[in-house]
Amino acid sequence: MQRRKTHEVRVGTIGIGGANPVRVQSMCTTSTMDTDGCVRQILAIARAGGELVRLTTQGVREAENMRVIRERVRAAGCDVPLVADVHFNPAVADVAARYCEKVRINPGNYVDAARQFKKLTYTDEEYGAELRRIEERLTPFLDICRQHATAVRIGVNHGSLSDRIMSRYGDTPAGIVESCMEFLRVCQRQRFMDVVVSIKASNTVVMVESVRLLCQAMDREGMTFPLHLGVTEAGEGEDGRLKSAVGIGALLIDGIGDTIRVSLSEPPENEIPVAYALLQAARLRTTKTEFISCPGCGRTLYDLPATIRRIKDAFARQQDPASTSYDPALAARLATLKIGIMGCIVNGPGEMADADYGYVGAARGKVSLYRGRECVEKNIPEADAVERLLALIEEDGKS
Repeated sequence: MQRRKTHEVRVGTIGIGGANPVRVQSMCTTSTMDTDGCVRQILAIARAGGELVRLTTQGVREAENMRVIRERVRAAGCDVPLVADVHFNPAVADVAARYCEKVRINPGNYVDAARQFKKLTYTDEEYGAELRRIEERLTPFLDICRQHATAVRIGVNHGSLSDRIMSRYGDTPAGIVESCMEFLRVCQRQRFMDVVVSIKASNTVVMVESVRLLCQAMDREGMTFPLHLGVTEAGEGEDGRLKSAVGIGALLIDGIGDTIRVSLSEPPENEIPVAYALLQAARLRTTKTEFISCPGCGRTLYDLPATIRRIKDAFARQQDPASTSYDPALAARLATLKIGIMGCIVNGPGEMADADYGYVGAARGKVSLYRGRECVEKNIPEADAVERLLALIEEDGKS
């Protein structure tokens, strides 16, 4: 898998696209006028590993308060970039661009009137006049962003396409893509390249198809803008995680995506570990030890669930700074590894070929340890095998 080539967009202290890793972000659920609440959530998201945080800015008051929030967050020693989320009022985007590292605008309601589900009829001349109106309003905003080194997200939502787009293209992926491309063409003409693009839907099939079509459209027009991925209104718990994994994961495997948000109806910091786990499953970022284990069958030579728990607990202790056995060098090494836990030799070296080390059932009460596909210790008593596995990893790290 090769990632789709995009250019880098600087957002505060981080880069999105280009050679940068896929970035992880979340969004505050607090009112943007609740300064204390916003600061608490931003810091919680940052502690969890979030690399950007978005806040809603319904009006000018909220956009102005982003300056206060940003000052408080920076005073707390946190440099996570802040993103203002603007709908319906382009004047709010003009204000937010002065105080935030990035501003998200929605083509469905930035210039077009709020959606009323009306069927509109345009001649080609009238439609062209609407496009010129978009450029006339968008260009001054881009100039403000240029002056303040503020990035922009052009963020299309399936549920907020304008009546103008719906009337000409229908409720289709083609309409979703064109809504985005209208704004990207203005950015291209204005030579404003600090733009990240997103197309979101709660329907994962629509989301995936639309993003793929957008990539094709951008390729045809020589655009290399980075892409933000997300399944909007994914839900909570298992439902939200599965929908996000299907929609975001399908595109990541295609090599598409430069930053992601897993949208959950939960405290926002809960989104971050899910996002990292998704990126690790897609082999795009490694942030913790990965355990590869077979499902078990009649050939399994030990209690598989209990053994997996024991190994994970042992690794967690080694990576816990509060543990008496904590070694920073070993902890850092463990976080980069894939560990295979296999019930028997049938599911051993072959099935765990992607693992760095393996723990494989050899006989009842006996375990063999592997480095890659090489068996390095045979028939160890099961009671000693977990400690021997950790010792083997530690010894290899010193050699």
